[in-house]
Amino acid sequence: MDYPHASLDSAPEPDSAADGGAEPSQPSRLVLALSSSYRRELLQRLRLDFECVAPDVDERLMALEAASEAVQRLATLKAATVAAHETQALVIGSDQLAVCDGHVLGKPGSREASMAQLALLSGRQVSFLTGLCVWHRPSDRRLASVVPFEVRFRPLSRAEIERYVDADRPYDCAGGFKAEGLGISLFQSMHGEDP
Repeated sequence: MDYPHASLDSAPEPDSAADGGAEPSQPSRLVLALSSSYRRELLQRLRLDFECVAPDVDERLMALEAASEAVQRLATLKAATVAAHETQALVIGSDQLAVCDGHVLGKPGSREASMAQLALLSGRQVSFLTGLCVWHRPSDRRLASVVPFEVRFRPLSRAEIERYVDADRPYDCAGGFKAEGLGISLFQSMHGEDP
């Protein structure tokens, strides 16, 4: 499967003669364009100073939109929405989709739906596509990319699925599991740079 490579979108370079060859100004803050409490918790482990601003965007997929295009579009849209109000920040937007056999896996919303989704994933491969947009507002430069990560689920019994769902309660997670929680124990193998 082909995924878009990183692309750099930038404003025109400043005229170095006019500004004395000065470097572009450094952002004063790191702002994450996200509303996910799970991602916020993961990033807090890095012990960086950052702020979170929940972007108000429509996350529905467009008709006939490929999953890789959707995550890149949504990550960029989230970053742009927040960057419009942050002139001196480094803004990071991201989005992630889980795909199995060409179908995007949604958030199950309930215990029963989580169990049904995991039963479908038992013994199968799932692709996680993470879209990322990093927007340096002082220079108005941005970098966008999509990073794939492949996971193969172990064959799972109904009892294993039930124990897992009751322990992790992954009702609001795409695919019905939390890879950053106990969900990692459901995997047989993982391949990629970004889990």
